[in-house]
Amino acid sequence: MTPTATVLLVFGRGVVADDHGYRLTAEGVARTRAAAAYVRAHAAEFRAAPDARVVFTGGWPHGPAGAPDPPADCREGELMRALARDAGLDAYARLDAETRSRTTLQNLALTVQDGLLGAAGFTPAHPLGLVSHPWHLPRIRLLAARALRLRGAQLLDVPVTGPDAVPAGRERAARVACRIGYLGLRTPEALLRRERGLTRAAHRVERLLGTRGFAARRAG
Repeated sequence: MTPTATVLLVFGRGVVADDHGYRLTAEGVARTRAAAAYVRAHAAEFRAAPDARVVFTGGWPHGPAGAPDPPADCREGELMRALARDAGLDAYARLDAETRSRTTLQNLALTVQDGLLGAAGFTPAHPLGLVSHPWHLPRIRLLAARALRLRGAQLLDVPVTGPDAVPAGRERAARVACRIGYLGLRTPEALLRRERGLTRAAHRVERLLGTRGFAARRAG
């Protein structure tokens, strides 16, 4: 019998800013609704669990460089939590939002740093639920093994149905980069430091290639 995860971690999928304000992407809405459907399907277990909670995680992942952060209550985690409240999910579990992260690693590491997963330990009998699209879940598990020290049956996939067009090759490359880039690291702090270093290095390479590309065009 498959155990029920009464603590869920829901991963965002972007915020859209337009003339009407800030809103979740369709994929972010689908992930929130998947969490709500899971909780309702296991309502008795959630009501009986003393530490039942759903954590929505995400800040401003796709904002353009230099753009100001969204105002209060308009970050990704907050928008997902508001949607869940509108659906009545707070009748079954505590709803929390982590709102500083911009990447999957930060989703995990900052949720731990902010103490949002509670004090309960996660076991095969009481796993942590991961709510995201199927293509994303393997990379989440890979990073959770490092950032949370959870693996295998300690984690329960809650896959989201519906389209989310991500090239398979790009996602495979992202998983390989995670395995190599974070090799040997075992704490959220060390992982975040490495991520910052890798990001700075990637930006330097982009600037270098951009400069060389411009020179080549001029020469041509």
